[in-house]
Amino acid sequence: MDETYDVIVMGTGLKECILSGMLSVTGKKVLHVDRNTYYGGESASLTPLDQVFQHFGRPPVGDKYGRGRDWNVDLIPKFLMANGQLVKLLIHTGVTRYLEFKSVDGSYVYKGGKIYKVPADEKEALQSSLMGIFEKRRFKNFLQFVQDYEVDDPKTWKGVDPTMISKQLYEKFGLDANTQDFTGHALALFRNDKYMLEPCVELIKRCRLYSESLARYGKSPYLYPLYGLGELPQGFARLSAIYGGTYMLDKPVDKIVMQDGHVVGVSDGKDTAKCSIVVCDPSYAPDRRKKVGQVVRAICILNHPIDNIRGAQSVQIIIPQNQVNRNDDIYVCMVSSTHNVCPQNYYLAIVATTVETNNPEAELQPGLELLGTIEEKFVSVVDLFEPEDDGKDSKIFITKSYDATSHFETTCDDVLKTYERITGAPFDFSKVKHTEVDSVGE
Repeated sequence: MDETYDVIVMGTGLKECILSGMLSVTGKKVLHVDRNTYYGGESASLTPLDQVFQHFGRPPVGDKYGRGRDWNVDLIPKFLMANGQLVKLLIHTGVTRYLEFKSVDGSYVYKGGKIYKVPADEKEALQSSLMGIFEKRRFKNFLQFVQDYEVDDPKTWKGVDPTMISKQLYEKFGLDANTQDFTGHALALFRNDKYMLEPCVELIKRCRLYSESLARYGKSPYLYPLYGLGELPQGFARLSAIYGGTYMLDKPVDKIVMQDGHVVGVSDGKDTAKCSIVVCDPSYAPDRRKKVGQVVRAICILNHPIDNIRGAQSVQIIIPQNQVNRNDDIYVCMVSSTHNVCPQNYYLAIVATTVETNNPEAELQPGLELLGTIEEKFVSVVDLFEPEDDGKDSKIFITKSYDATSHFETTCDDVLKTYERITGAPFDFSKVKHTEVDSVGE
């Protein structure tokens, strides 16, 4: 370990592995360490199943739920938007060659105690009971407008100035409260309604991303890697290694070594590796982070799919905050043996939200009720941390904790912002030739 590097990355969570790969590709000499014996940090996929029980302090179950090795359980499950930032990063860096994806069968939204499929095309929109006949026409006009809108071309604005707030945009198209609800939360993936009073450009951009992602593979806008999300950090770790990055698992870090207010290395108690930049998750820099909230998650083993999802083997369900009198949405996602994460006839369902009360598990109830009979349930409440500063003076760049969302868009925002803080320049997506993932199974 006693060497000099450009960057030392601590923690092999997804964000740290992506940044390690991106920095290695730009020619930086990177050392990547993790105190754990496995990749993934907070975002690991655990296998065999007994490891999950052990992680949550429960006795092992052996083969009660099929072969233990057939389980790959994500601690923080998230889906990838097919045309989103993470897919573009995977393609740009070539990590797709290590991964295989499968599309997620459906995207659903909760309304009035029931779940409805988010229409995947015009035909589904016309058949959907989510909206009345006149509302469907207004919604279709709204989607057409979103597709045609270009911020730089006033000819496409049709009376919608980019500074108009989202609430006014909905009103312009006459969309009712229910349509606003599922558009903002299930299409645009806003986590609460604060966006309603912000400029509508972000709403337009997000609705278009949903449509473009949906157009890729048809069933839903989401993809998920075979064998679980643990494949993603390992893919970026391989990328970093190809470009000369050095990896050390099971490597505890004693302290970050500072001189004149900025980092000069990290020590394991015996050796010191020198560097001019440190990148880490919040657990490696407890004195440089601030708590901004908590997330509660329930990982559930089912022996049946969720009801009313038309036989789908994988779904995302979003419960908008207004539907259950909350400040933040509740997220439900389900995966199955089609993604090689559990044996046949079993399903993994995860419910997550941002904690708002003194009884976090009870806050998941609307989502848990959708699951039916639950065989096993593992509940965790984790603190959400953010860095106290931007790291530009100390050269210690800390990522944020993973939020409650069941998709990767907020994760990628943090990765790209951290990359820009480190390098002083935004990541150049223009180098991405195309945004198709070759290895997507139906």
